[in-house]
Amino acid sequence: MTAETPSGPSSPSVTQAGDLVRLDFDLWSEMGGKTELLDTTHEEVAQNAKVPPAEGQVWGPRPHQIGGEYFPTGVENSLVGIPVGEEVAREFAPAEAFGERDPKLIELFSMHEVERLPEMRRENAHLDIGTVLTIEGRRGRVISMTAARVRVDFNPPFAGRRIKGTFRVTERIADPVAQIRAILELQYGRSAEFHVEHREKTISLRVPERSKFDIAWMAAKPRVIDRLRTYLHPETIRVVEEYVTPAPEKKPEAAAPKPSVPEQKPAETAAPPTESVPSKPTVTESPSKPSKKATGSSKAAAKAD
Repeated sequence: MTAETPSGPSSPSVTQAGDLVRLDFDLWSEMGGKTELLDTTHEEVAQNAKVPPAEGQVWGPRPHQIGGEYFPTGVENSLVGIPVGEEVAREFAPAEAFGERDPKLIELFSMHEVERLPEMRRENAHLDIGTVLTIEGRRGRVISMTAARVRVDFNPPFAGRRIKGTFRVTERIADPVAQIRAILELQYGRSAEFHVEHREKTISLRVPERSKFDIAWMAAKPRVIDRLRTYLHPETIRVVEEYVTPAPEKKPEAAAPKPSVPEQKPAETAAPPTESVPSKPTVTESPSKPSKKATGSSKAAAKAD
């Protein structure tokens, strides 16, 4: 580390190991003449470096434990003893930051071995320079490849790089509730979603709905409880998870049936009178002369008499 840590006796205006503070910072890596932004609390710096924000990113000073585990050990140690409110610049050799690059951690695999990995059997699998693979429980990045061979680097992503940064402790967190939220943020996140109460020697945490079944919260809970005991020395810590049974949905009431009105048939209309056509008289024509057959029969009847 090229810059010196301010010396002098500890005082409320100088940070000490274990302090919970709010920290503003920009952290960069340098390698091969190229500079890359690793992390920042400033939105403008991220935009200028063309680094997209993480999901749910909140800009501004973050809760931080001096000498904790967020940065590499060398970086954390450099934050001990800096004046509160003063910006300091630091530079770190690879050994003080993410370690030296180890050539032995660069290994060669056949394409056949890589293609059999679970992540390469997925439907959307794609192999390219920079692809992260998990081989025998180790995570590494592809740094070169041919049709038959793949070279994977198992070194930490920023190993072998010099690190530089600017840091400013904006305030020391002293309020108990603010300390509880800082611990939640450091160990789990989503601290704003927790309902927090601190009364004398009792701490109560009400877990938000989406964290109740979150595996990350289940893993972080023991660490949260341990840090709360270390910083606030409570007699009781209550972690409340409420499960409210939803009320059954009310079915909409059926509308009352309307009274039926008897259907009225339309009045029958009288047919218009029809003009009577006088019928012609039926005329029966009687023969004027008796027929010969009739005459002959009458004569026969006379003779018989």
